[in-house]
Amino acid sequence: MTIDEKLKAFFENKRVVILGFGREGRSTLKLLGSCNCKSITVADMNPVPESETEGCTLCCGEDYLTCLDDCDIIMKAPGVILKNIVSDEIKAKITSQTDLFLRFCDNMIIGITGTKGKSTTSSLIKFFIEKSGKDTMLIGNIGVPPLERREEFTKDCVIVCEMSCHQLEYVKASPDVAVLLNIYPEHLDHYTDFAAYRNAKLNIFRYQNENDTLIIGEEVKQYADTKARVITAGFSCGDIGTRNGGIFIGDEFYPADMIDTKLKGEHNLYNIAIAIYAATKAGCTVKQCFDALPQFCGLEHRLEYVCTLNGAEYINDSISTAPQTAIAALKAYPDTDTLIIGGMDRGIPYDELSDWLSGDTLVRNLIILPDSGKRVAEKVTNPLVKLIYADDMEQAVKYAKQVTKTRCILSPAAASYGFYKNFEERGKHFKELVTSNN
Repeated sequence: MTIDEKLKAFFENKRVVILGFGREGRSTLKLLGSCNCKSITVADMNPVPESETEGCTLCCGEDYLTCLDDCDIIMKAPGVILKNIVSDEIKAKITSQTDLFLRFCDNMIIGITGTKGKSTTSSLIKFFIEKSGKDTMLIGNIGVPPLERREEFTKDCVIVCEMSCHQLEYVKASPDVAVLLNIYPEHLDHYTDFAAYRNAKLNIFRYQNENDTLIIGEEVKQYADTKARVITAGFSCGDIGTRNGGIFIGDEFYPADMIDTKLKGEHNLYNIAIAIYAATKAGCTVKQCFDALPQFCGLEHRLEYVCTLNGAEYINDSISTAPQTAIAALKAYPDTDTLIIGGMDRGIPYDELSDWLSGDTLVRNLIILPDSGKRVAEKVTNPLVKLIYADDMEQAVKYAKQVTKTRCILSPAAASYGFYKNFEERGKHFKELVTSNN
C-alpha cells in the first residue's frame, strides 16, 4: 500500500477533529480531503475563517476542547498545549502528522531531536546526503509538516525529519535512525514538569527495534532503554564526537587542520560528528561528508555573523532560548566583551549561566533585557562585568554600540514570546538595528 492508501484506510468513515488550525492544521485539512472521513471538526482557541473550512464543523473559543469527546481521531497540531487538562481516554485518540508519517512511510527516516542543535544537525545530515548524490529531503520542525510533501517521497528518498518535543509527545512509532542530541530544561510552560518534557523527547527511540540505530548524547545515554543499536556521542567521550578541536568517529580521528567548516564552536563539531555518522547510515562515506562540509554556510540566527562596526563584530544567536546555548556561544567566541540576554521568563534555572559570567570570562558588558535577564544578572558576582539594563532591543543595541570593543553577541537564553512572534523575528530585528545608522 502507498502512504496515501494507508492514510485513507486509517481515516475512512472516522469522525476526525483537527486540533489547532495553524500551518499544520491547514495542511491536515487538505490531507483529509481525499480520506472519506465521516466528519471533520476544526477546533481552535482562536477564530477560524469559515472560507477555509467549508464542510467542516467549527469549535472555537475558550470551550474548544469540548468537541474532543465525540470523535474517533484527534489530529493534534504541535502548538496546542494540553498538559493534564484532558483525560487518558481522550489522549488515546490523539495522533498527529508526525505520528502517521512515522507509522505509514516506508522510506528510510532519520529523525533528529534535542533541546539545542537539532536544526543545524538536521540541515547538515540532509546536506551531506544531498552532496553525495542521493535523493533526500528535510521536513518537520523546520516549518514543513511531515505529510505535506508526501507526494515527493520517491522510493529511494532518504527523509530527514527534525522533530520537536511537541511533535514527538503522542507518537507511537520511531524513525530508522534516531538522533537525540541533548535534553535541557526547556518549554516548561508547555509541560507539567521537566520529566514530562524529557519523556516526550525520548519517544524518538521508544518504538525502535533491533534493526534501527540510536545516536544519543553521552549526557542522556542513561535513558537509552531500547532494542536498537546505540551509538553514544560526546565531548572527549563516547563512540563519536569531538576531542582536542577535532572529530572522532569510532577509532578514526580527524584533527582540526582537516576540518574545514564555517561553523564556530565545540558544540558544532559535536553536531558535525553526529551528522556525518547519521549520513553514513544512508550510504554516504565519511570522506564525502568532509569534502562537502566547507560549502555548508550555517543557518540564520545561529551564531550568524551580522557585520563589523568600528572594529567590533556583531553576532546574531537569537535561536538561543536556554542558558546552555548562551554559554556555548561564549565558548565559540571566547573574546566576546558584550552579551545581550533576556526574554520570556519560563521559570527555567539560570544558575549555570550566572556562574559562567561570574567566572573567568572576558565579558565586560552584560546588557539585560526583560524579563529573564534580570534573573541572570542578580546572581552575577564578577565585579568586572558591568550590568546594563535595557527596556527593549532597540535600547540594548544602542548601548551595545556604545560599549562594545571586540564583539557583541545576542544570545538571549530565553524564548522570544511576549516580545516577538518567534526567535526569527527577534533575530531579524536585532540585525536591522545593528546595521541601521542610529
